[in-house]
Amino acid sequence: MTAGFFRTAVAASVLLFAANAQGQSRFEEDFDDKDKPWQEVAIQLPAAPKPENLLPFYASGSQSFAIDAASVSRGADNVVRYTLIATSDAGARNVSYEGIRCENYERKLYAFGQPDGSWSRSRRDQWERITANAVNRQHAVLAKDYLCEQLTVAGTAEQMVARIRNKRPLTSQFYK
Repeated sequence: MTAGFFRTAVAASVLLFAANAQGQSRFEEDFDDKDKPWQEVAIQLPAAPKPENLLPFYASGSQSFAIDAASVSRGADNVVRYTLIATSDAGARNVSYEGIRCENYERKLYAFGQPDGSWSRSRRDQWERITANAVNRQHAVLAKDYLCEQLTVAGTAEQMVARIRNKRPLTSQFYK
């Protein structure tokens, strides 16, 4: 083998290494999300819930809860959004459009459903920590049993709806 061959081989290796390193840094720039701040996507309010789309789930004895299966979505921002229907023992019904951000274990109230099927935006549309207290236990049940696995979204919207429909929670742990 000649010295020219070795010089050519070394030069090719150096160029290949440099191109690989440059490609790697572009890859890291394009896909390194840890340095990019999280940004919530703009939401579009869903249609009013229909009785045939309601999926009940158990959260507490004093109220009954259901999710509108047609409203469940997983956004590009990894927020799971859904319409929640809460009905008291006396028959009072509250409809709300909400979101859960698994990564931070937070929830957000976007809007309230009106009797005519329209929505009124929430004046308090900020992210709040999910608690498992008796008053807001439904959010903890949704997050821990159906929507989140640890601090990540637990699959597609269809998979989440199937878990609620089939009453197959991700975990059966008791919430404190």
